[in-house]
Amino acid sequence: MEFLSYLLTGISLGSVYAIIALGYSMVYGIAKMLNFAHGDVIMVGGYMVFIFMNSLGLPAIVAILGAMAVCTLLGVVIERVAYKPLRSAGSLAVLITAIGVSYLLQNLALIIWGSTPKSFPSVVSFDGIKIGALSISGETIVTVLVSAVIMVALTLFINHSKTGHAMQAVAEDKGAAQLMGINVDATISITFAIGSALAAIAGALLCSTYPLLQPTTGAMPGIRAFVAAVFGGIGSIPGAMLGGILLGIIESLSKAYISTQLSDAVLFTVLIVVLLVKPTGLLGKKISEKV
Repeated sequence: MEFLSYLLTGISLGSVYAIIALGYSMVYGIAKMLNFAHGDVIMVGGYMVFIFMNSLGLPAIVAILGAMAVCTLLGVVIERVAYKPLRSAGSLAVLITAIGVSYLLQNLALIIWGSTPKSFPSVVSFDGIKIGALSISGETIVTVLVSAVIMVALTLFINHSKTGHAMQAVAEDKGAAQLMGINVDATISITFAIGSALAAIAGALLCSTYPLLQPTTGAMPGIRAFVAAVFGGIGSIPGAMLGGILLGIIESLSKAYISTQLSDAVLFTVLIVVLLVKPTGLLGKKISEKV
């Protein structure tokens, strides 16, 4: 029964990683950028939900929608100000800029909200269920369901909408997409907007499960979610989902049965082994370059 409890904890945590990893995968798959500031957008989303619920007394669902709106705007601004001027620059310049944006957001949060951790109110009012000796929290159930719904909705959106088809075209070849009349800049901005909106949902769910909110809240979950995206196959929506859940399970079981201090080492060891066997990740596709 303990094993099942740890497994459910891992699936719940992995579902949050999966939602965050979806943002990484979409941005990399379409814009070919590693947005390492994504984890800090999660933190901003958490603070927005906290303010909307605690200071303004708004219901949880309204607070989350408000946080999604703020994070969507933030994502678009970050893309326009920090990344758009570097569209033709090398990957190293984009990477350094992303790290700079990450530290900027963390320090702005430190100035605005201080370093004292805040006790985050759960956005889930459902008490959960009990099956024999096994207790499943409401946060676990809601997190898993929300991540599944988001993955299905994103898959349908990418495969069956005009904007989704434009995203696929930009991901395939930006130049050819532009010649076909697709607005590449607008498509990339929409990608950042969707990823940032998902980050707000992830922030609310993460802080509901682990109810301490501070300026560095999104740092490690963001890194782990990036690992999950690479693990599952970066650029793949099902891969991000699979990678996130597997990573959450590995982290939970390694903390329970190996060592809390060594859990990150176990995660990265598994990642290295998987990439040695399958360099594109579990569900990643090998792309052949034309010469």
